[in-house]
Amino acid sequence: MSATTLLTVSPRFCGPPASANGGYFTGLVASLSRAPVRVRLRRPPPLAAAMPAVVSDDGRVVVRHGELVVAEAAPEELDLSVPPAVSRLEAVEASLRCRGLQHHVFPRCFVCGPQRGRGDGLRIFAGEVLGRDEPGLVAAPWIPDSSLGLGDGRVAPQFMWAALDCPGYFAIAPDGRVALLAEHVARIERRLRIDEPAVVIGWRIGGEGRVQEAGTALFGEDGDLVARARATWIEPRRD
Repeated sequence: MSATTLLTVSPRFCGPPASANGGYFTGLVASLSRAPVRVRLRRPPPLAAAMPAVVSDDGRVVVRHGELVVAEAAPEELDLSVPPAVSRLEAVEASLRCRGLQHHVFPRCFVCGPQRGRGDGLRIFAGEVLGRDEPGLVAAPWIPDSSLGLGDGRVAPQFMWAALDCPGYFAIAPDGRVALLAEHVARIERRLRIDEPAVVIGWRIGGEGRVQEAGTALFGEDGDLVARARATWIEPRRD
């Protein structure tokens, strides 16, 4: 058995100018399944377009735009070791080193775009953390606003997936090259409270050539681990 629902992404939640932020969209897809899932993006999710999403009883999800498959999700539990928490002060200092503040390939990205105002974008600017044993570790502070809630005082899951997206990019692409989210799997321990001061970190796991893997984690006000994610990023072919 399966059920079909329609997904439509508001232009507010863009990554590149004409498509959805990958983390937001994978979180939206994951929220349709009863099981923890890994979401694979087959192509950039369009904005302001109705996309049928077919959800199977086994937790699988397939999202289409016309005849094209946009995303697929399959059940998978995330098992990911996370580096020690970064203090809020360290995260604030690291964010000042975010290279996206000087040059950004997608400056209006919902998650990390510097051209987005407070209450519009998430404004998560991950920069390198100095003096840590984990080379290339990046971090940023984040305070989720009320527009990200579900009416219960806590952040909707898709926005936590979004927050776990772009810090991974800054960890795997310190040279500023373009890379796009291809696969994403996350595990949420608890939903953040609205206005709760949080810290997001990202680190490179591995990879080769155009394909890289990153880990990200989200810590709450008391330094507790509230969510973690693993992502695969792909650098588009130059041609």
